[in-house]
Amino acid sequence: MDLSARKRRILADIGIPVWRARDGAFPGVPAAAPAAEPSAAPLVPEVESSQVPSAPLESSEAPAIPASVPAEGGVESLDWPELEARVRDCTACAELAGQRTQTVFGVGDRRARWLLVGEAPGAEEDRRGEPFVGRAGQLLDNMLAALGLDRRQDVFIANVLKCRPPNNRDPSPEESRACRGFLNRQIALVQPEVIVALGRIAAQHLLETDQPLGRLRGSLHRYREVPLVVTYHPAYLLRKPQDKAKAWQDLQRARACLTSASGG
Repeated sequence: MDLSARKRRILADIGIPVWRARDGAFPGVPAAAPAAEPSAAPLVPEVESSQVPSAPLESSEAPAIPASVPAEGGVESLDWPELEARVRDCTACAELAGQRTQTVFGVGDRRARWLLVGEAPGAEEDRRGEPFVGRAGQLLDNMLAALGLDRRQDVFIANVLKCRPPNNRDPSPEESRACRGFLNRQIALVQPEVIVALGRIAAQHLLETDQPLGRLRGSLHRYREVPLVVTYHPAYLLRKPQDKAKAWQDLQRARACLTSASGG
């Protein structure tokens, strides 16, 4: 993947070092050729991939995930309009339904090759009805742009919960179970080639595990038959910018799962 000056600038803005991967560093991703640099000094130093340790691509199969149903009934046969209406009218979690401004269904290409799954809406997402629209969303958009992707054309972004938990607390197990049918159906409709779990809660929910994020990163998992890669939540990266390079490795690993390594 050749990095244009624009992509290098984006990577520099989000604090991710740019390296040239040696042949085979990421299966399915060709080694990057040096791009023409502007007359100014380089934006970021290039580092050979051998200088950035990467975890082995071990494959682990997640247990079969039952199509849990919200209180209002099954969603397994619903198409997009009916599913979106069911989410909008859901009252399965009384506390969440009573305090939300609106539900946050998801955004993007509904036949995308990439599916990104976050935790739950925050205050700004609750106000606007779209996932990842605050500072964390801006960082995510920049990381996608570095891969040549756009949130409205190349990926679909959803959350485990469709309603904001009070005070942005973690979703409860009961809330996650009530919303699971919605997310499962979204995944079935999108039919992505790769899923990226953004953060611990999304990863644990999709993989039905209580393992910490540090143990889930670096391995190739599967949601049913779909490759699943775990990475940090963008909000975490805002607090710990030193881990942005690791997140970039995770996204490269996800890109290697695509049937074609060209673009999104």
